[in-house]
Amino acid sequence: MDAPLWTERHAPALADIPQQGVREALGRAVDEPMNLVVHGPQGAGKTAAVRALAREAHEDPDNDLVELNVADFFARTKKEIRNDPRFEPFLAGRSSMSKRDMINHVLTEVAGYAPVSGSYKTVLLDNSEAIREDFQQALRRVMERHYRTTQFVIATRQPSKLIAPVRSRCFDVPVRAPTHDEVAGALVRVLEAEAVEYDDDGVEYVAGYAGGDIRRAVLGAQTTVEEAEELTMEAAYEALSEVGSDERAAEMLAAADDGRFGDARSTLDDLLYDEGLSGSEVLEDLLAAARSRYSGGDLARIHRLAGETDADLAEGTSDRVHLSRLLARLST
Repeated sequence: MDAPLWTERHAPALADIPQQGVREALGRAVDEPMNLVVHGPQGAGKTAAVRALAREAHEDPDNDLVELNVADFFARTKKEIRNDPRFEPFLAGRSSMSKRDMINHVLTEVAGYAPVSGSYKTVLLDNSEAIREDFQQALRRVMERHYRTTQFVIATRQPSKLIAPVRSRCFDVPVRAPTHDEVAGALVRVLEAEAVEYDDDGVEYVAGYAGGDIRRAVLGAQTTVEEAEELTMEAAYEALSEVGSDERAAEMLAAADDGRFGDARSTLDDLLYDEGLSGSEVLEDLLAAARSRYSGGDLARIHRLAGETDADLAEGTSDRVHLSRLLARLST
C-alpha cells in the first residue's frame, strides 16, 4: 500500500496498550529507568509498547530511542553491515573486524553517546531470539559500563535464550497476546482517528482475521478502507480474501533461484513486517510456489530444506534469520 501506514500514523501511547500488566510495568520504567526484557509471542505488541514507553519517557524520543534489530546483524554479511547507513559512521576504516567485534563496536558507540534530552536514552534490541551467547557476554559488559545513561530493552519471543548475567540485570515484562476484544478495541481507536465509516461486523471480521495481532488487524483495515472507503464485513471479506502472499512468495522464490538474494530478502521483509505474516505462513506460501515451479529432484530438495527451516522456526528463534538462510541456500 502506498499511503502512510496506519500502524505508524496511529502508534499507541502507553495508555493505549491493551494489556494492563504491560501498561503498569512500563509506567514504572518511566518514573524509574531500568533495563527490561520484554517478551511474548509474535504480534503481541512488544515493539509498539517499547516505542510508547520511549515517547512517554523522553522529550526527544526520535533521538533518545535507538532501535537495533538483532536480525540486521546476525542475518547479514560483514559487507552488508558496514554499508548500512545506520552503522557506516561507526565502522569506517574497520574492515578487518570480525562480525562479532563490529556488532560490539556499534553497540558500545551507541550506548556511549550522551542523551539528547534528559539524563538517559533507551536502546531497544529487537527480535533478539537469535542473539548469540558471545554477543550476550559483550552486551552484559556494555550494560554494566553505561547503566547510568542508557536503559537497555531486550525484546524477544524466547527469553530462555538469554544468559543469566544479562537477564538478572533486567526487569521482566511479559506481554501476552491481545484478546479478540482488545484487538477490536485498538482497531476502533484507529478507525475513529481516521474518521472512516465502519460497522461492528466489519471490526469483528478484521479482528478475527488478525488472529491476535494488532498490527495485522490495522493493516487489514487500512487495505479494506483504501479499496472500499469503508469497513464493513462484506468490504473486508472482499478486500482481505484477495490479499494473498502467493504471488509475492513466487516472486521471492524466483529471485532466490536467479541468485538475487538481496531482492528475495527484501520481499521476505515485506511479507514479515509489512504484511504481518508469520514465518510459518511465509514458508507455506513458499512451498506452494515451489510446487508450481519445480518437480522431481529439485522439488524434493526444496521440501527437505523447508523441513529443516520449519524445525528451526518451531524453536521460536528469529523467523527472518531462518527464512533468510533458506533463501540463501536456494540462491546457491
